[in-house]
Amino acid sequence: MFPIGDEHNGRRITPWVTYSLIAANILIFFYEVSLSDPDLFNFFVDWGTIPRDVSDGRHYYTLLSAIFLHGGWLHLAGNMLFLWVFGDNIEDTLGHGSFLLFYVLCGLAASAVQVWVDPNSAIPIVGASGAIAGVLGAYLMLFPSGNIRTVFLFIFIPFVVLIPAWIQIGLWILSQAIYGYAALSVETRATSGSVAYFAHIGGFVAGIILVWLFKDEEAVKRQRAARASTRAFQRIGRYEPQ
Repeated sequence: MFPIGDEHNGRRITPWVTYSLIAANILIFFYEVSLSDPDLFNFFVDWGTIPRDVSDGRHYYTLLSAIFLHGGWLHLAGNMLFLWVFGDNIEDTLGHGSFLLFYVLCGLAASAVQVWVDPNSAIPIVGASGAIAGVLGAYLMLFPSGNIRTVFLFIFIPFVVLIPAWIQIGLWILSQAIYGYAALSVETRATSGSVAYFAHIGGFVAGIILVWLFKDEEAVKRQRAARASTRAFQRIGRYEPQ
């Protein structure tokens, strides 16, 4: 299952920062695919987060640069889809500047946690998923009952259903914790199958904490009221007199 949108939420601002982050990630990825294999390898080594190097006190800048790199089309598409669905809501509740700072801090926290858990790894960590996990953590804290339009594939047949955020995001972070624990137990390392699960967990926890520092309470109330109104109209529309 994967999200494709959420309910009417009373958002008032145009999420320029979300759009800009998506554009930046796509443009950088286009640059990546233009490189030859040796050059792409060197690009990831230079700009991806290599835990061993950071643990040795080198290349701290990669904690930030890595969150704008991606390892493939599906990696990029999945991350940008989640940022598209959830980013605009959080940007509305934080404001443009605060949202950008929030996003960067969550990305830094995600990279730092992965380095802390797996300090000797020589594999570059790349991807925006840690920063986006922070956005998901913020969404879960502010709008746990918000309905997410979600596509399910049942025997290759797609169905669109509304799922509360606490279920969808809760299942996602639970899966990251399970996979991360399994990776540590089986391989005695945090990176399994090229997925940095603890970066996701670190970014998620950072988002839960940081959103309370940056949020605009009036914007949160406005979105909650709009969501409640949407659900009320939906209930009225489904009501059938006996």
